[in-house]
Amino acid sequence: MSVWKTIISNLPEVEGPTQKILSFREKLKWTGVVLVIFFTLGLMPLFGLGINALQRFETLSIILGAEFGSLISLGIGPIVTASIVLQLLNGSGIWKFDLTTTEGKTTFQGTQKFLSLFFIIFESAIYVFLGGLAPAEQFRGTGFYFQLQLILIFQLFLGGLLILFLDEVVSKWGFGSGISLFIAAGVSKSIFIQAFNWLPGVGGSAGLTYSSGRVIEFFQALVAGDVTTALLAISAIIFTILVFVIAVYAQAMKVEIPLSFGMVRGHGIRWPLSFIYTSNIPVILVAALIANFQLWGRLLQNVGWPLLGTFSASTGQPISGFVYWIQGPDIVRSIIQQHTLFIGAAPYFQALFYLLFFILGSVIFSIFWVQTAGMDAKSQAQQMISSGLQIPGFRRDERVLERLLNRYIWPLTIMGGITVGFLAALADLTGALSRGTGILLTVMIIYRLYEDIARQHMMDMNPMMRKFMGG
Repeated sequence: MSVWKTIISNLPEVEGPTQKILSFREKLKWTGVVLVIFFTLGLMPLFGLGINALQRFETLSIILGAEFGSLISLGIGPIVTASIVLQLLNGSGIWKFDLTTTEGKTTFQGTQKFLSLFFIIFESAIYVFLGGLAPAEQFRGTGFYFQLQLILIFQLFLGGLLILFLDEVVSKWGFGSGISLFIAAGVSKSIFIQAFNWLPGVGGSAGLTYSSGRVIEFFQALVAGDVTTALLAISAIIFTILVFVIAVYAQAMKVEIPLSFGMVRGHGIRWPLSFIYTSNIPVILVAALIANFQLWGRLLQNVGWPLLGTFSASTGQPISGFVYWIQGPDIVRSIIQQHTLFIGAAPYFQALFYLLFFILGSVIFSIFWVQTAGMDAKSQAQQMISSGLQIPGFRRDERVLERLLNRYIWPLTIMGGITVGFLAALADLTGALSRGTGILLTVMIIYRLYEDIARQHMMDMNPMMRKFMGG
């Protein structure tokens, strides 16, 4: 074990700031710099790339914060996959980490980084050797073809490494986390393009060609008298707005526990516990898990082993197997196009399975995240006691606080997981812009980012608050 600790302690990392609390301007500067670098990397194509079989998976690229065919084709996939594997190992007790100690947390973070590096190399090789991102066919059968494959793998590894370090920069020097920031950036770009793109898209139901942007398409369809296309466009816009409103409302719901300062009589605070206690983390993990299943299913089909299901050669959509059942069908589009609720039993069964898979996955990952991220009742009670807080009218005892918090944290964990899973799946089934999962993630990410920025701004404006927080 000492050898393992030596390895993970010597992994390259981004050095954190020396001061405890960075200024608002400093955090804003580094967050902006990372965003510019991220978008720039997404515009840099892979040298030697001929076949990009992954370009059909636009939705998956948004969830993974990737641009298939660019230097960041891996996106946050390796980081999230490493997190999922480590949480499963820790939650099942196969590889247990003591996250109540500083040494245990350091070991956990170092192990996660090592696994991230492993999955960067592994996924780079899989993408290239299984034909997802391959050199041009004209070089197949020549010695130069294998060299181009190695060049593609090296570029993917380099891009994955940059994403890993950019995530560290945001976590230590900016607002929030890099994973959340990259998802929000990708989804925001996708929503804007899908709403206001004026370039021609596919033909409407009346045989006319409209703009790709839904807002522009809606008005063009109204002018042309194409009711079906207008309904499809406006339904996507309405459900997008609806998901935004519900997600913001759910994110704003909180349970406030009254606490008092043991050393200062008559003074206290209310400790907030969000209704969506684990925030967007469960949805990210479930969406990334589905994305990995679909990518692996496509790559396995390319080599003749369709173990996870098969995909249509024309549309690239899953048509059978496990990957078919975890693909959310656009129920609203089918109903509008067929002008009836009776569109067959298969789409409804597929939608029900997708909904249950998302809800169950979100609950499971919520429970794992609470245990591994120090959000359980015991960790929260220790944090409160160390801050000099206690329950009014009770003696200052960690066990008392833990019992009180257990009455709230576990119900919030489960109900919050059910809520975000239901919202994400329901929005996917209604055909909202950029898929509902991405919208829900972006709303929650931006809301949490807003809270972080507001808190930071308050500390910058109030020197006493900075002093209280240890700055």
